[in-house]
Order: sequence, then C-alpha cells, then structure tokens
Amino acid sequence: MLFSPLTLGELELPNRLVMAPLTRLRAGEEGVPGPLVVEHYRQRASLGLIVSEGTYPSPAGRSYPGQPGIVTPEQVAAWKKVTDAVHAEGGRMFAQIMHGGRVSHPEITGGLELVAPSAVAIDGVVRTPSGKLPYPVPHALTTDELPMVMQEIVNASLNAIEAGFDGVELHAANGYLLHEFLAPNSNVRTDSYGGSPENRARFVIETVNAVVAAVGANRVGIRISPEHNVQGIAETDAADVRATYEVLVDSIAPLNLAYLSILHHEPSGDLVQDLRARFGGTFLVNTGFGVVTTREEAVNLVADGLADAVVVGRPAIANPDLARRWKESLPLNEPDASTFYAEGATGYTDYPAYQN
Repeated sequence: MLFSPLTLGELELPNRLVMAPLTRLRAGEEGVPGPLVVEHYRQRASLGLIVSEGTYPSPAGRSYPGQPGIVTPEQVAAWKKVTDAVHAEGGRMFAQIMHGGRVSHPEITGGLELVAPSAVAIDGVVRTPSGKLPYPVPHALTTDELPMVMQEIVNASLNAIEAGFDGVELHAANGYLLHEFLAPNSNVRTDSYGGSPENRARFVIETVNAVVAAVGANRVGIRISPEHNVQGIAETDAADVRATYEVLVDSIAPLNLAYLSILHHEPSGDLVQDLRARFGGTFLVNTGFGVVTTREEAVNLVADGLADAVVVGRPAIANPDLARRWKESLPLNEPDASTFYAEGATGYTDYPAYQN
C-alpha cells in the first residue's frame, strides 16, 4: 500500500511517501533559494509529495538565518525555478507557510519586533548571526493587528501558487506562531482569542478559512503537533489538548482540505486516530522529532490503516531516491547530522542515488 497511488486534493501521488518540511538554511541572507536549492528538491521528485522547508510570510516571521521567504518578487521567482525543476521530473510540491512567531530574534528579523499571541518569551537561547542570545519577550498581538498577520499568510500562500507550487501547508506545529495560539502556556490572552480551547483555536481556524478562500481548499493542507512540547510549548493537560484539537479539526473538516498532517509519537493512539476520524479526509502521519521513521514502520502505518501517507524526514535527506530504495528494499545512505544546517552542497545535494 505504501507504494500505491493516492489522491491528495487534485493531485494523484504515485506513492504514499511525503518528504517532510525540513529546515536546511541554504537560502542566504536575503532568503532567496538558489541553484543548490533547486537541485536538492529536483533530486527528490520521485517522492509522492514534497513539502518545502518552512518559508516565512513576512520578515518579522523569519525564524532562522538562511531560511527562505516567499514574500518578495525575487523570492517568488527563485521558488518558481524550484517548482519547475520538480515538475520537470514528474514531482509534486507544496510550500510550507511558516510564521515563526516568538521563535526568533531581532537579529534574524532585521531588527523587527517579534510577535506572538502573548508577551511570553521562550526560556532558552536562539542562534543568531552574532551567536547564541536569550529569546526576547515578543510583542503581544492586539486584536486589531491579527487581520494583518493573517493577510501576510494569505499573501504568502498566493505567492506560493504564483511560484508554481501545487499547494500550501499551513504550519500550526512545533512551537511556531499558529501553534503558539493553540497552546495554553504561550497563549494567555483574555480576549476572544485566548482562554478556552475554542478561543485558542480561533485564530488558526480563521487563518485556514482565509487561505482556503484565496487559493482553494484542494490546495491547502495543515500540519499540527499536539503534545509535541518543543520550543517552549507545554501541552501537558491531556483533556485540554484533546478539547483544543477537536475544536480545530471539527471546524476545518467541512472545508475539505487537501490533507491533515499530524506529527505525534503515537500515531496509533486514541488522540491521533480520533482526530483522523473527525477530519475525514486525506491523513498524513509523521512519528516525530528524534525518531527516524523506518521502512517497516512506514509500510505498517499505511497497511494497518493508521494513515493514508507517511511523512519522512532524515531518510529523505540522505536518500534522494528513497521511494525506489524502500520499494525495492535497497540499502540506504546514512544522514550526516553535522551538515543539516550548514552551508553548501555537502550533506545537501551530494547524497548519491542507488547505483545498480
């Protein structure tokens, strides 16, 4: 089943392997993907679907030096070269739209103040061009400012379609802005966007609706990571987590999105499978950070009916022809973690395809 076709939105995927959105930081100071990025994605076009690394929708939403954006005409034109190369190889590609929220620093955003649901900083340090610095306290978005941020995400989604992407994935996971609204420790608002699960889910629901209105539901997916407590997120009350994500999924299910992608360490558990049933559409599973998805696990997730497709990260980094290798049970290249966030081709475009 893992190697059988799958309908996703209006796309027909040749297999059920999805390349995870993987931060690789090769887009330079201006956030413009170059020829190296084109080649990286082109090499991996045989995967059923490629989801791009997180692309920022506004300068204030940039989380990392070297992260690409999809804001300026130069960035859009550069991404068009990427999607053209992927399509020329027969591939399909969504852009992940990722507003970093409080996961950043003014040294990364060009001096712009960070924004978040509430003025609550992450406890820790962030890598900036001048070294590790404490995360700053972000500006708590006012109710009047929320439509502006939402419009930035809509504009980025429209830019992605202009750049030739087959669709967009809204990043509501891993501690970035949309996830910050969902989590009770990063969202301590007292207005209609904070407090109850319904209120904390409101901004995400409104953003999904706005993007769907702009580009069409068949071109929109969303990624969530309930109970994935990274980058300052603490979703530790199981009842609250379930209530929050049930509200979110119940509210977006009628839109008939292209897919729902869940990152969770227990894909067979009640929470994940309940959310899948509530969503009712194409369902992608990623087993989470720190755990490398194996071929056996991916095969079983689909064969056992736990997911329609499996999102994989590190195996796709090291094996541009992963779909063939797993289908034919061929040996794998091992990923070199020291090059994940480096510069240049090493550990990026120099992993070889399998040679007979």
